[in-house]
Amino acid sequence: MDDVVIDIFGRAVVPTASVDAEAEDLAPALEAVCFALSRAVSVAEAAEILGRSPRAVEAAAEVLASQLRERGVMLQRHAGAIQLVTRAEVAWAVHRALNPERPARLSRAAMETLAIIAYRQPVTRAIIEAIRGVNCEAVLEHLEQRALIAETARQDTPGRPRLFGTTLRFLQIVGLESIADLPAVPEGAELAGLVEPVLERE
Repeated sequence: MDDVVIDIFGRAVVPTASVDAEAEDLAPALEAVCFALSRAVSVAEAAEILGRSPRAVEAAAEVLASQLRERGVMLQRHAGAIQLVTRAEVAWAVHRALNPERPARLSRAAMETLAIIAYRQPVTRAIIEAIRGVNCEAVLEHLEQRALIAETARQDTPGRPRLFGTTLRFLQIVGLESIADLPAVPEGAELAGLVEPVLERE
């Protein structure tokens, strides 16, 4: 910490070498920020912290995600947010270390609804109910309470229905870096069957 320069407001000054740093050189600083905060960080917030543009941070995030591919942690990116998390393959080790209380498992109805949202997002409640054939209000509320889904926007149609999408928490549970990494849907397959095995970790 002796090399940190503090300005008159008591905040660390961004080193001159970091101002024009390439993505490869900015990636370690981004990793350090994600590690220190230990939570989801928006690209805009990271840009403010690092004194760089959001585009520069996104490029650094791409590099960092690639660098961590064979490591025990990975960088998840979703809806303008990034977070450093444990990779699913080694989650058992962290689980043994922390021994957390296990939350209640998701019901079949919740899994089906979550799968529809994951693969069709952004999606309205009406579309989800049309696919499942039942009222999904209570299930959607439960998934929101578990922070697995969230409102992403409002559809520009009469009534302005809510549009739902998955969250970073969902990515943590399924062990993926981004929604783009979800497995393809085989013809005739049930969506719930694609997320059910990995959701058993929750």
